[in-house]
Order: sequence, then C-alpha cells, then structure tokens
Amino acid sequence: MKEETDLTALIGRLKAVPVLVLGDIMLDRFVYGSVERISPEAPIPVMRIEREAAMLGGAGNVLRNLAALGARPLGVGVIGKDAAGEEVAALAGRCLAPVDGTIELLPLAGRPTTIKERFAAGGQQLLRADREASGVLDGDGEAAVIAAALSALDEAAAVVLSDYGKGLLTPAVVKAVIDAARRRGCALVVDPKGRDFSRYRGASWVTPNRRELQDASGLAGREDDDVVAACRKIMNDCGIDAVLATRSEQGMTLVGSGVGSGQPAAATPVHHLKARAREVYDVSGAGDTVVAVFAAALAAGLQPVQAAGLANTSAAIVVGKLGTAVAQPHEITQALHASDLMAAESKIVDLDTLLERAARWRQAGLRIGFTNGCFDLLHPGHVSLLHQAEAACDRLVVGLNSDASVRRLKGESRPIQSEAARAAVLASLASVSRVVVFSEDTPMAVIEALRPDVLVKGADYSVDQVVGADVVQGYGGRVVLADLSPGHSTTATIERLERSRS
Repeated sequence: MKEETDLTALIGRLKAVPVLVLGDIMLDRFVYGSVERISPEAPIPVMRIEREAAMLGGAGNVLRNLAALGARPLGVGVIGKDAAGEEVAALAGRCLAPVDGTIELLPLAGRPTTIKERFAAGGQQLLRADREASGVLDGDGEAAVIAAALSALDEAAAVVLSDYGKGLLTPAVVKAVIDAARRRGCALVVDPKGRDFSRYRGASWVTPNRRELQDASGLAGREDDDVVAACRKIMNDCGIDAVLATRSEQGMTLVGSGVGSGQPAAATPVHHLKARAREVYDVSGAGDTVVAVFAAALAAGLQPVQAAGLANTSAAIVVGKLGTAVAQPHEITQALHASDLMAAESKIVDLDTLLERAARWRQAGLRIGFTNGCFDLLHPGHVSLLHQAEAACDRLVVGLNSDASVRRLKGESRPIQSEAARAAVLASLASVSRVVVFSEDTPMAVIEALRPDVLVKGADYSVDQVVGADVVQGYGGRVVLADLSPGHSTTATIERLERSRS
C-alpha cells in the first residue's frame, strides 16, 4: 500500500529525463476490419477492411513510450531509402513534437525499412506480415551507428538497447555502447534477442520475457525459485549485473541491483512483483513499454524495485489496448490509485479472518499491536497516534467502533461518517495493517481473542483506565500511552463547523 502511494508521487520525476534508445526502429502498420464469412477459394476468413493505422514500432515504440511519459527521448536507428523510411521519419517527428528530444535516423541504401503489418478483427490478430532486411550492417553503417550513439550518449542518463534481431546491434556496436555507458556510470538496459546473452556482457540490466529467459539460461520452470535460478545463471555466465524477468500473468521478477557491485549472483536481492493486468487484448509492444518506463525511472534516480513497479503497472495498461500502445502518466496514476483502493479494501476484515492472519504473523516472529477508537473525522491527532502505535510493533490492528456503538457512546448525531467510510480511510493509511469493526461498547472481546503484544492508547488515559490493559499485561504484553497532538479532536472540529454555519 505505502509502496503504491510512493510510486504515484514519483511519476513526475520521469519528466524530461534523457534516455538514449539504440535499436531496430521499424514501421508498424495495423489493418482493422471485420470477418463475416469464409472464403470460397480456401478455408480462410475474408476480412473486410475498415481502417488502417501506422506507428513507430520496435525501438521506435520504446521512443513513443518515453515521449508519452514526458521524458526526453534520444534515438538512434537506421531506415531504408524508401517510402517506408520516409513514413518512419515523419512519425518520429510527430512523436517528438510534445517533448524535447532527438531521433537520428541513418538512411542506408540497399537496406529496406522493416515493416510489420498486422491484420485484426473482433479484437483478435488474424495475421502478421513482415518485410525486413536480412543480415547485419556493413562496416560503414556500423561505424556510423557507433558514432551517432556515442555522441547521443553524452547527454543520456540511461541507455536502452532495443534488440529485435534485425542486424543493427552488431557485436561491435553493442560492445562500444556498453563500454561507454559503464565509463560514464550510466545505467544500460537491454531488451534482448536470441539465446546468447553473453553478447550483452557488461550491461546493467536485461529484461527477458519468460521464453527468452528459458532459452538463454537453459533452465525451464514457472515457479519463483526456478525463475530466480535462471536469472542468476545468466548473471554468472554472461557477465550481466541484474535481470528483470517479465513473466506474463505471473508478473515480474527482479534479481540484482544493476550497479555491478561485484557481489556473487547468489547474494543479490530478489523481488517478485504480481501481475496487474485485468484484461488482455494485445500484448504487442508490452516489452517496449516495460523497458522504456524502467529505464526512464532509473534515469530519474528511482530504486530498481520502484522502477520495476512503475514498469509493471504500465505494462498492465498497454496490454489492455489494441496495437502497440503507450501508457500515459495519468493512466499510470489512475492504475496505482485503483490498486491502492483494492489494497485498502483487503485490510478490512472480520474477527475470524483477523485471527487467521495474526497466527501467520506470529509464526513469522512479528509483534502485533492494537489500538481502537471511533475515528469519526480523521485528524492529525489520530494520524500521530497511529504512527506511534505502528512504531511500537510490527503489525498494527485498529479496532473500530461500529455505527451503533458510536451512537451509544457519542449520541444520536454521531457518527458523522459511516463505519464503512471510516474503515476505508483507516485502511488507506500505510501505518495500519488491518481494521476490524466491533459492535460492543468496548474492544475487550477483540483484545481477548487477538492477544496483542502491544496495546496502545492516547496519553489522556492512565494505564488502569485502558480497556484490556490488565489482560495484556497478564500474559506479558505491554501497554503504550501515545503522546497526544494538542488542539485536535473530532468533537472540536464538529463544533467549529456548526459555529461557521450559524
């Protein structure tokens, strides 16, 4: 929950960060229509074409995603001296229009612009047709790419190598850029291709999908431990600092820190991130979104796990769209807020569910704290109390008086907010682990069932006045009286509101 809120606050830091993208820029064409019959000539669908669209693809889609984030894209790629190349150049110009960036496209004779044409109907792709060059760059083309990349690298805070296997990223090009990035201390992220990741030796990160991870490591398996073992094998065998493995519906796994610390791979940190996608319409270009957001976040100074969290959320957005799509900052923010709400809802539990969770906490050696109250209009005094309570334990449970209980204690005009609203607000706080509503006048029944290690109440009570203090102290627990934040109370707030209306 706290991590989600932090990520929302960090999105703005991606604005204007300079990220160099070097890779296979291509033209993505999409032909959309409908299918209502089968051809009489062969058992194939007949598609009625309704509209067409074109956009930057491959490394160009990484640039599109960076531009959508408001970052500063610095692109280097090659195109053919053909109509498709002119279309790519025009699209690149439109891509950069809202941002301050540059894309250097090197036109090469005898090397056609790569085109991927997709035909879709009813939300499903029916066919993809590719037109592309074969073979690697010649010596002159290779030298031109290296010179352009090293020049752009002087301005970059992070580098992306977007390898689609179309021949631009030759061994000489890859080595020159990786060596230069390491000299500058610049994070370099590779979206890899093929089975031999040793060609990316010295890279800060590689971002393989599940199949690429298995092919490159020679290790199969879908479980977390299998994926971590495959990542570490790649790090050891290929001289790569860290791996961000994308695992489709299983989310992502982050292994290592990407800083080349010299630690053995077996000692590097591991983080598993759950998948966020609710509906998947088209996975085209999702890897481009991941590498763009991840690199931009690293360039902005975010920690790798924060960068991966933003990339994970962004990927969930684009797979819910048709075609090679981008994730806009407002969409990422909305997705994170939605995740916040779902996480908050999961914190509100009944007593039986709370006791099951508490048992697992205790098995993990965690101390459980408990405090209670009406929390009708949450104010700074409440927040201070909850922060102090959290500091005294590992997991904080808040007992919340039900509406009926509040009416008996405070009068028929209270509560101002329903128990559902009060519980949702409390659950949204990072300091609160669980909220349980009780209908009695006191939380004694909850305290006796939960048996918290720490019981917290405000310092306007004495220990002998705290409900349940004798029970908790009787089995060796402790009672903490939290300092009060003066000048704050729900009753005083209500009185001020009433005076302002009169």
